[in-house]
Order: sequence, then C-alpha cells, then structure tokens
Amino acid sequence: MAYRLRSSKPFTAEFRAVSEDQLKKAIGYLEDHPDGEHEAVHDARKRFKRVRALYRLVQPDAPDFRARENARIRETARSLSAVRDATALVETVGYLLDFAASPEEEAALKTARDALTARRNHIAEEEHDLPAKMAAAVENCRKAIDALEALELPDAPRKTARRLGKAWRKQARKARAALTACETEPGAETFHELRKSGQTYWMHLSLLREAWPSAMKAKQAEAKALVDLLGHEHDLSVLTQLVNEEPEIVGDGETLARLLAAIITRQQMLRQDALPMAQSVFADDAGAEAAMIRLLWERAATAGAGDKPKRRNGAEKARKREEKPVEETALHG
Repeated sequence: MAYRLRSSKPFTAEFRAVSEDQLKKAIGYLEDHPDGEHEAVHDARKRFKRVRALYRLVQPDAPDFRARENARIRETARSLSAVRDATALVETVGYLLDFAASPEEEAALKTARDALTARRNHIAEEEHDLPAKMAAAVENCRKAIDALEALELPDAPRKTARRLGKAWRKQARKARAALTACETEPGAETFHELRKSGQTYWMHLSLLREAWPSAMKAKQAEAKALVDLLGHEHDLSVLTQLVNEEPEIVGDGETLARLLAAIITRQQMLRQDALPMAQSVFADDAGAEAAMIRLLWERAATAGAGDKPKRRNGAEKARKREEKPVEETALHG
C-alpha cells in the first residue's frame, strides 16, 4: 500500500489502513530480517518515522491518541538503536572520505573508519539480547495496530480538511522556527530540529499529495534533498560528540585532529548549503499554506465522493464573507 491518504475514502479508515500497513511492514522486517538483523532494524525504524509523522496529522482531534501512540513508537525505535547508530558512524567516515583534502587526511579517515568498524562489531557481539528486543518491538507494533481500531475521528470532508489544516499549520510554524534558529544561533541542536521538521514536511507532502499531485511532487523532491543534506550534517554532529567524549576510540592525537578538521570543514559547507535550501522549502507563510491544504483537501474529497455543494445558512454565509480569500500560490516552491 502506498504511503498516502486518499481523499476519496473515509479519513479514519484510510488513516488506520496506512498506519497499519507501515506497522505490518516493520513487523515483517523484524520477524523475517531478509537482509540480516541489523538491516531489518534499520528498515523497521524508517517505518516507525513514517508512522509518527502520520500521527501528527490527527493531533488536533485526537491529542491523547497521538501522545500515547507516538511515545510507544518512539520508545520502540530507541530500543533498537545501538548497533544501527554505531553503523551510521562508520558510514559517516566513509562519506567524509569522498571529500578528503589530502593523502594524509585520507589515511587518517581510513584509520578512524577501521576503529569505528571495530567498535561497531564489538557492540554487535555484545548485544546478545537483540532477538528479544526485536520480539518486544513486534509486540509493541501489534499493540499499536490494536490501538488504531479504537480511534474514531469525524470523517466529513470539511472537518477532515480543517483537522489537516490545523496540523499542517502547527508543523509549518515549527519548521520556520527551526529555520530561524539555524540562521541566528547555528549549532548541532538547531540544525537537528530543522532536519526533523524537514523529514516531517516531506512525509506530509507524500501523505497528502493526492490533493494537488504536481505541486506536491515538486515540493516533496525539494524537501527530500534538504533532508538528505541535513542527514549528513547531523551524522557529523553525532560523530563529533562521540570523539570529543571518547577520543581514544580513533587512535592517536594526529588522527583525531585530522578527523575533526575534516568534520568541521564538511559540516560548515553543508550548513551553508542547507540554509538557502530550507529558505526555499519553507518560503510560504504557514497560515496561508495550511489554508491551501484545507481548501485542496476539501475540494478533492467532495469531488471524489461526488458530493454536491450544500446550501449555506445565513450564519455560514456571513462567516465566509469574513474569511480572507486564499490565493493558490502556496506549494509552488
């Protein structure tokens, strides 16, 4: 099943179906691990991120559900993180090797990569309880699926559209706040927040792309490029934290110095590239963009259902006159 919400279907049923599909795929990885246990963990955690992004869309009407189930999935993902996080550090040094500035820096990076590979292997050997953790994660996924069955939301197109607009506006404002923080106080935490906002935005564009396929697709590609770039930036921050806390891991002082120099140089370039990309991705006003999402979803849902416009009463007409017209400029990128 595609990771999208179809506006022609009742929202609650569609929300359940997409959530359940992602959770069942995670279960499949964790039970069958077709490419090995550690790759299964990596694939399952990607599904968990998609579920958590999906849950944000029902926050306005189901805050308790979202808080409870988001916490369940978040803690499940964390319980599986040790080896995957160690593997990511090895991959990060491999990424730096593509930008080595000299033979000496390349040699230092290879030494660091070998050391981090040995560390990853040691963690994997010591993680004897991984099968038990994977089994517990599967059980949590099944509980999450059961919790979906109890969720009830208003399915009327107008109410659904209003819910999606509210969720979109909240997330968009959070993203713009993260961007402002990166511009004024750049650091590991601020860029991490921007990355998380970009990930959620990209996933929400995927989920709602049926409302306006061409514009959503273009914006989604732009957001994905930003997320990929910020992913490298975040990995470098995590690597910096590790070697600052445990410098002996990578060997002698010269190797450490060259590794840190490579990290700083590449990270600065990534941040410089990320800011204009993020400014483009989050260029539209949060309120205007949310209003557009609300309008597009309601139009798509009523058209898909073959509904005819209902005659409004006097109060509704007055309310409509007071609303500012929504220009279809958002999401063009």
